[in-house]
Amino acid sequence: MRVGRVVGVEEFPEARVPAWKLEIDFGPEIGHKRSSAQISHYPREELEGRLVVAVVNFAPKRIGPFLSEVLVLGALDDAKGVILLRPDEDVELGDRIA
Repeated sequence: MRVGRVVGVEEFPEARVPAWKLEIDFGPEIGHKRSSAQISHYPREELEGRLVVAVVNFAPKRIGPFLSEVLVLGALDDAKGVILLRPDEDVELGDRIA
């Protein structure tokens, strides 16, 4: 698991469940990766620039026409849906989660 920063957010109208296409920067070692995330209750403005925690060593998964390369992590809240995990403070992009 590594820390990344969301640098791009696109709509994903082809998804069966409402989702965003995210581009996440994990720093120079890992680079930019893409993810499909079912977090539609977050507005685009709240996602752009946000630190996230993701699993980066899973095999890519095709979701319709989109290839999701990492799994963004969150806690499941019955009322709100997925609440994204993030560090409390700024850390270096690509830092490992211990």
